[in-house]
Amino acid sequence: MTRGATDRERAKAGRHAAILREASRLFAERGFSGVSLEDLGSAVGVSGPALYRHFANKQALLGALLVGVSERLRDGGRQVSSIDGDPTSRLRALIEFHVDFALADPDVIRVQDRDLASLRDEDLRTVRRLQREYVENWIEVLADLHPHRDADDLRVRAHACFGLMNSTPRTARGRAGGDDARAILETMALAALAR
Repeated sequence: MTRGATDRERAKAGRHAAILREASRLFAERGFSGVSLEDLGSAVGVSGPALYRHFANKQALLGALLVGVSERLRDGGRQVSSIDGDPTSRLRALIEFHVDFALADPDVIRVQDRDLASLRDEDLRTVRRLQREYVENWIEVLADLHPHRDADDLRVRAHACFGLMNSTPRTARGRAGGDDARAILETMALAALAR
């Protein structure tokens, strides 16, 4: 939100963010098809039809959620990996960035895993493009660390590591505390990719 935003604009942006947050939680719990607009409205204290002021329909809401998180990952990954430093430091920064995301947003990971196919075709293409760009960022860093490996090899390694780090919705909750899970995931990911 810009500095000159009005109270009304700030309230609308806050409501928009709350809707996305609650949609993530509810879709993770019940699946996209198991959540109605009334459920979403109730979760943020508005009527279901009031959601149309923010999103054209439930599918547009899912698109905003998954496109938004894909943009955040791509942009954040680019920023983090552009730091000055040796390849191992840059890789460590990318791993820390992704683990932060995975521990903070496990609901979004669950929604993506289960409900990606429910996106409109246009949103699905956008999410896939953003994901490819995020992976390519990892491959650039890994190529600096492992110049003898080809891009296909590095792509497989990056995707395998995402599987490890994105396992948090199934593994980190209720078992290891946040700091313990973070240390485990970061150590394992660095060990897998730095060798």
